[in-house]
Amino acid sequence: MQSTQAAPRSAANHNFAPWLGVIFLIYLLLVAVGMIGAGFKWASGGADGARQLFAFATNPLMGLVVGAMATALVQSSSTVTSVIVGLVAGGLPVPTAIPMIMGANLGTTVTNTLVSMGHVGKRKEFRRAFSAATVHDFFNLMAVAIFLPLEVMTGYLSKTSEYLANLLVGGSSVSIKGLDFIKPLTQPVLDVFKDLYAGLPGITGGVMLALTGLAFIFLSIVFLGKLLKRLMVGRAKAILHKAIGRGPVTGIFSGTLMTIAVQSSSTTTSLIVPLAGNGLFKLKEIYPFTLGANIGTTITALLAATAVSGSHAFFALQIALVHLVFNISAVVLIYGIPQLRKIPLRTARRFAQIASRRKWIVLAYVGGVFFVIPGLLIAITA
Repeated sequence: MQSTQAAPRSAANHNFAPWLGVIFLIYLLLVAVGMIGAGFKWASGGADGARQLFAFATNPLMGLVVGAMATALVQSSSTVTSVIVGLVAGGLPVPTAIPMIMGANLGTTVTNTLVSMGHVGKRKEFRRAFSAATVHDFFNLMAVAIFLPLEVMTGYLSKTSEYLANLLVGGSSVSIKGLDFIKPLTQPVLDVFKDLYAGLPGITGGVMLALTGLAFIFLSIVFLGKLLKRLMVGRAKAILHKAIGRGPVTGIFSGTLMTIAVQSSSTTTSLIVPLAGNGLFKLKEIYPFTLGANIGTTITALLAATAVSGSHAFFALQIALVHLVFNISAVVLIYGIPQLRKIPLRTARRFAQIASRRKWIVLAYVGGVFFVIPGLLIAITA
């Protein structure tokens, strides 16, 4: 009798343990963002030094390229946007960070494009899978092509995000007092690492603190993604099957929820690609779901912004809101206007037809768009 009662208790403890891991990894992410901000301030000599250090990225194209290439390399827009929030907390100006956020949106699409190559042996399957992957690419390229010039000319994203941040915290002159409960939780760990690196000469301590934060962000997001995938993907797949085909609004909404659940737009969109390749869903049905993934992935930057306090806390929240406003605005504008909505669909279908006949184009596309061209642009402007 005792053994039968012990078994359910043991199972309950086993089920609870992964959620403790999730809580710990979220805490680690918050500590890591604080480390990057503090390390950046230390190494650059404060906000004025930070502005000089990032003078190279005042060119919006360079910011876009840096964001895209960084995300393609680490395979996680969540990691890159969290780092950007940390940099803004350390003094990086919001206008400089906006193109980087847009670049992160572009870079994240490389994952599902690589997943589609798993179908390369079967021509029809590959055509369907590749079109499902690249419709995300072409939508994000369109979004950048529209909103980056709009931002440069009008400051739409910076002004809208500033207005929203003011609504949330009551003005840029005030610290984010409503979010200050995070600081007492993270500051003791941050102080330990500051003391650890305090004896290092010059700016080395600041650099080491920022690099430690970068490593912690990467580790926390990688393991958080794995844990949430294990906990949520089974349920997420059920949502996926129920939601796709019920209309675009349901598709966008469920894509957003699923991405929030697994903390990774790459996971969400990569789950869809094999289903498209096998012919279970049409491209037109999958398209809205991928747009929801774009919106859902913004939750990580918003979470990271809660770790920031002090004079730059408002701006850290603002850049996180830029990510949200950018993705929602792109969905409303591009998907909301039928003529614009069709462009990513048609381009993805046509490109997939060409790629299914000439496989080398796929490698040239992935290598060229995500690595070679950005690398050359960085080398030229360095």
